Amino acid sequence: MRIGLLGTGPWARAAYAPALAGHPGLEFAGVWGRRPEAADALARRYDVAAYDEVDALLADVDAVAVALPPSVQAPLAVRAARAGRHLLLDKPLALTVADARAVAEAAERARVASVVFFTARFQKEPAAWIEEQAAVAGWFTARAQWLGAVFTTDSPFAASPWRREKGALWDVGPHALSVLLPVLGDVTRVVAAGQGQGDTVHVVLDHASGASSTLTLSLTAPPAAAGAEVELRGEAGVAALPPGTEDATTALTRAADALLTAAATGRPHPCDAAFGLRVTEILTTAEARLTGTGD
Repeated sequence: MRIGLLGTGPWARAAYAPALAGHPGLEFAGVWGRRPEAADALARRYDVAAYDEVDALLADVDAVAVALPPSVQAPLAVRAARAGRHLLLDKPLALTVADARAVAEAAERARVASVVFFTARFQKEPAAWIEEQAAVAGWFTARAQWLGAVFTTDSPFAASPWRREKGALWDVGPHALSVLLPVLGDVTRVVAAGQGQGDTVHVVLDHASGASSTLTLSLTAPPAAAGAEVELRGEAGVAALPPGTEDATTALTRAADALLTAAATGRPHPCDAAFGLRVTEILTTAEARLTGTGD
């Protein structure tokens, strides 16, 4: 499968480009970026073509991987799907329900495969744990803490405009939901419990299984307090999400495996654009509760 990369930022350079270049089932065909000089530099590093126009890249590939801000990703993903290109996308899929739905509908209509990269779903240990817990009945409640130190360290993502505007709810909230939803079921009710220091938010969810969960999300945690934890409690006792030992490039390689399988079989992956849409819907409701604009 010939695949092109849309994006040249820190995430594209650190994870996407090496994953695409090193995957035995992919031919890394080229790069497009909003800054042509950055696209040229990244393309030279991997000895691939740099494209000045998105449509020119789409004409030369079977699939695209997108490492761009969600508001940029969504319309380009629609464009790629309409051109018949399979989609390896990043979370969050989009920042509005309308944009996320446009991607999901475009992929469905074009019958192209889509995979949204939620890191924990493609790391070996967390992915296995999620599958195991989803088969266990009787979960009563869950607690998820996803605490990042993006804004309290020299992280390359600290200057990201969309992260500055939307905060932890939209950056690490998708990770928490990607773990909880396959285990506890879809969300039926969302309550925002308030806003803490910096961009810290607290969200309470009711799930279709009857279980409830609480989320504490932040990108402004003190570095010593940063980390991710998920704990389930129910009839089977207590279960804790194991830490992932694989880096992002390895997890992205597995996401690319999933895209290849979905494209070959026609069977949607659990983390497809439709799932990305559902995550966007839940986050949008949570944001409305936090800002007082929801009912």
